[in-house]
Amino acid sequence: MATYPQKVDLTAADIQRLMQSPDFISRRMQTLGDRRYIGTMLLKGRQDSVGGAVGYELAEGIFADDAPEVVAPGAEYTLTTIGDGPAGTARVAKWGKDSIVTDESIKRRKIDPVNKGLLKLANSAGLVIDKSCTSVIASAVTSSMTAKVKWTDAGADILRDVMLAQAAITGLNMGYQPDTLLVDDTVWAYLASDKTISNAMAREDKTNPVYSGRFEVLAGLEVVHVPGANLPGGSGTSAYMFDSNQLGFIAKEDLGGGYQSAGDLVETKVIRDELTDAWRIRARANFAPVVTDPGAGISIKGVA
Repeated sequence: MATYPQKVDLTAADIQRLMQSPDFISRRMQTLGDRRYIGTMLLKGRQDSVGGAVGYELAEGIFADDAPEVVAPGAEYTLTTIGDGPAGTARVAKWGKDSIVTDESIKRRKIDPVNKGLLKLANSAGLVIDKSCTSVIASAVTSSMTAKVKWTDAGADILRDVMLAQAAITGLNMGYQPDTLLVDDTVWAYLASDKTISNAMAREDKTNPVYSGRFEVLAGLEVVHVPGANLPGGSGTSAYMFDSNQLGFIAKEDLGGGYQSAGDLVETKVIRDELTDAWRIRARANFAPVVTDPGAGISIKGVA
């Protein structure tokens, strides 16, 4: 496995050799990006697209159209229909951007311009994936409830609101099991320090937020917090709950062309441009986010 030096004393010749290794760029891209992106975590399913599009069916129920009946000895079983959900099609879109690293910048600034270019490309790719996924989720998931009291106000009953939202999802009787609670950073701070919740926690447990500064699980849900602008709808005034295993999927298409994988969806390529004495570093993502089960999610409005 290749290693990726952090030292600033690499020579320009060292860096030029590294730039000729596509594996270096892809792995470096993978380690540099901001890990707070959530799109690929909320839509966990993956499908391969052929021809630039993918077909899917929206969820319509988990039961046959007719209930089983008592079958007398020697009698035939009666037939029932199995309904299909409404069909849909999603087109895969290719997103990408190039960055230029000149020989002069490598000679004068060593590895810094390479790292900076990769970091910005990685973050830009992660952001466009997030915005695409959360936009689709915000449009598809229409179920909502309202917090009795803002979670940022005194008198809030956060745990009850969360469990009522869980009940709203499981009560659909579609087999959904919520596993993710998504909030913005400020709401997370109020949630993690809520006295009712903290008083119910195990005492002298080093995983307690008082010691760890982290709050990762509430009522069986993984608590994920991000800036409010990264949430579906782009606002931190609502919290979101999902069954991330059933909410939907992301379709992706392998276009080839000598690209290297730099994570789940992002691909990279390094191109030498002899006309300008420079390297072009490219990051792209070719994908389509799809929500198949809108009932697997709910928004809790008025939390802040």
